[in-house]
Amino acid sequence: MKILFVGESWVVHMIHTKGYDSFTSTKYEEGATYLLSCLRQEGIDVTYMPAHEVQVRFPQSLEELKAYDAIVLSDVGANTFLLQNPTFYQMQIIPNALELMKQYVAEGGGLLMVGGYLTFMGIEGKANYRNTILADVLPVVMMDKDDRVEMPSGFSPVVSQPHPLVNDLGEWPRLLGYNKLSAKPGAEELLSHEGDAILTVGTYGAGKTAAFASDCSPHWGSLEFMNWEHYSAFWSKLIKYLN
Repeated sequence: MKILFVGESWVVHMIHTKGYDSFTSTKYEEGATYLLSCLRQEGIDVTYMPAHEVQVRFPQSLEELKAYDAIVLSDVGANTFLLQNPTFYQMQIIPNALELMKQYVAEGGGLLMVGGYLTFMGIEGKANYRNTILADVLPVVMMDKDDRVEMPSGFSPVVSQPHPLVNDLGEWPRLLGYNKLSAKPGAEELLSHEGDAILTVGTYGAGKTAAFASDCSPHWGSLEFMNWEHYSAFWSKLIKYLN
C-alpha cells in the first residue's frame, strides 16, 4: 500500500530577551517521524510531504494523486492547499487541490484526516475545512468555529461499537485534547468521548474516509499514547482500512 502523508511540520520563530538585548532564533520541526517509521515497519510505502512543500510538490492532477492508495492530512490547514504560490503571487488559475482530493476519493481513493491545531476547523477556525468541499467528503460534521477541546487532565476515548479497527485494544491511553466533531448519518462512529466522535469511518463515492479527532503526535498525542503497545498496530490498521 502506498500513501501520501501531508502535514505535521512547522517552523518556530522565537524572540529571546535578556535584559536590554534580544535576538531571534528559528527552528524547523516535524511531528510524525515516529508514526511514519511505525507505518513503514508495517509495510506501508509512505511519501511524506511537509506542509511547506505543498506549494511546490502537491500533485496537480488526478492522475498524479492516483499513484497513491490513500492520502493522510494531519495538522495542515485548508489555506495551504488553496493559496499556493502561483495563485497568491502570480494570479494564475490552477487546479483546486481540495477538488482534486474530492474527485480522487469519489473514484476510489482513501482519505484520513487526523486532528490537531490546524485540522478540521482548528485554532481560531484557521484550518477551516468546514467551509471547503472536503466537508462533503469527510465522514464527520465540523463546527463553524474554533473546535478545540483542550483536556489537560487527559481523557480516554471509549469504543462506541465493535469494529475490527478498535476491537481487542483494551483501555485506551489518555489523550490531551481533540477537535469537536460529530459523525454524519450513515458513517460509523467507532470511538467517542462524552458524545463527541473521536474516530469515525465512512465512504464517499467509491472511496473510504476516516476522521481521527485527536493527534497522532504530541502534544494532544500524549506520551502515554505514543508509548502505547498498540500505537503502531492501530495506525497501520486504520490506514490499510482505507485501501
